[in-house]
Amino acid sequence: MDFGLTEEQRMIVDTTRAFVEAELYPHEQMVERTGVLPLELIREIQQKAMAAGLYAANMPVEVGGAGLDTLSWLLYEKELGRANYALHWTCVARPSNILLAGNADQRERYLMPCIRGETWDCLAMTEPGAGSDLRGMKASARQDGGDWVLNGTKHFISHADLAGFAIVFMASGEEQTPRGPKKLITAFFVDKGTPGFTVREGYRNVSHRGYTNAVLEFDDCRVPAANVLGEVHKGFDVANSWLGATRLQVASTCLGRAERALGHAISYAAERKQFGQAIGKFQGVSFKLADMAMELKAAELLTREAAWKYDQGTVTESDMSMAKLKATEVLAMVADEAIQIHGGMGLMDELPLERIWRDSRVERIWEGTSEIQRHIISRELLRAVGG
Repeated sequence: MDFGLTEEQRMIVDTTRAFVEAELYPHEQMVERTGVLPLELIREIQQKAMAAGLYAANMPVEVGGAGLDTLSWLLYEKELGRANYALHWTCVARPSNILLAGNADQRERYLMPCIRGETWDCLAMTEPGAGSDLRGMKASARQDGGDWVLNGTKHFISHADLAGFAIVFMASGEEQTPRGPKKLITAFFVDKGTPGFTVREGYRNVSHRGYTNAVLEFDDCRVPAANVLGEVHKGFDVANSWLGATRLQVASTCLGRAERALGHAISYAAERKQFGQAIGKFQGVSFKLADMAMELKAAELLTREAAWKYDQGTVTESDMSMAKLKATEVLAMVADEAIQIHGGMGLMDELPLERIWRDSRVERIWEGTSEIQRHIISRELLRAVGG
């Protein structure tokens, strides 16, 4: 494994970082203080992102994306991750890879408008009574002639207010297994405006201001069989095939924020003087900086290794879980220590540290909690010895 970056990868990093600093940083305080990302600002930045070649860059070349390999994509995600989440996710959108699982008609109806910036997608799995335990979902789909009828509620659905459609996972049947009955899951495209489909305002969130969540309600919502994504009862197969790398995406955006926080801490430790010298000279501060840098490098190496293995076809669930777990926990530590080094000023919103600290909290919950990641890692270890 070569730890150096190619000339193309360095260009991706430099271009993305310059865009983030010039086009996203200036709007952070407004979004943080109001909790609102105006549509006119979204459209303005969106056009600039398209002109810079950064919009939908995660997608293959044949559908209009940049065709980045996994490591290059994650380097790009890391740079975007430095900024307020709502700004980089909405204005420099990366359509979900699961859209590539659609057939030709579905790609034309749903994928291509997202790549052109005409709309956004949202993914609906989580329910009030079923978070990590997706087999426990109660929202259901039943077949009625050539249609499917959907009922139930989803919540914590990110940016559903902006999205033109949802990719919804529903319990569509049941099968018997040696461990008892198991629900079968089917994925559906559901267009906003479909009768029986309601999008309601979600919850106020301490993390990622401006990046909204919503509650989706389905009341005898009827969709045609043509809206099934993948095969009937094979929704988990679709999710597992196309969504695995999202854990690496989370890890990478966390690395970007952690690196930004560490940069502020280093600068402050070198400039701030107490008792006649820079506070970075005191072991109480210098050792913090050393630990922050070491842990951040460990998280980055885990993430880069997983990215490299993903492209080699050798990545494991454990590789991706380790990267996600380490990066999210390192971000929490780095953000907290950066604030400690700054003292009271670290908690003021003149600096991005209090935002990074708040935003870090959700990272250990979504895309699989830290406990779920530890379960995946330990399960793989035990399976190797028949446990």
